[in-house]
Amino acid sequence: MDTTFLDGQLLIAMPTMSDPRFARSVIYLCAHSDEGAMGLIINKEASNISFPDLLDKLEIFPDEEMEISAVENFTEIPDVPIYVGGPVETGRGFVLHSADYFAKDSTMAIHNEICLTATLDILKALASGHGPEQAILALGYAGWSPGQLESEIQANGWLHCPADPEVIFSNDQPEKYDRALATLGIDPSHLIADAGHA
Repeated sequence: MDTTFLDGQLLIAMPTMSDPRFARSVIYLCAHSDEGAMGLIINKEASNISFPDLLDKLEIFPDEEMEISAVENFTEIPDVPIYVGGPVETGRGFVLHSADYFAKDSTMAIHNEICLTATLDILKALASGHGPEQAILALGYAGWSPGQLESEIQANGWLHCPADPEVIFSNDQPEKYDRALATLGIDPSHLIADAGHA
């Protein structure tokens, strides 16, 4: 494996990020190769939908006999955070989760016990309490064409660091940006906007 590839790492937007969709974003890179890159923003919560709402919309019930109206009142449904995963295919859901759940042919192991599943089966498993211990759901994803991410990193658009599951799955969404920077020993107030030149 080429060690220059960053799959399984976190991308942290620099203060100079001009694209408002990615300002102060932390992205978990699910795939990175010569063919491009794909990742999920893990710190921008979707404000317009909850996990029970999503189950209702998709007609997924923890119990086959349960009616749609009962989903909202089903107290045992886990509170799975839903994030805006990125601007590409925003109607598509991706579950980033711990490796204690693995579905053959649909779960992709990424790095350090972090997996990705993008099928309805994992939503059913989560709703019924049989899903992974840790999970976040992202709607949409961030994508880069070949060489694009490397160019953006070189232009001082992103920092990257090893992914910490505690940062990925933390419920403290507003703090994820600062916590990701802290893994690099960086205080956000000390970041400067311009890249250094020798």
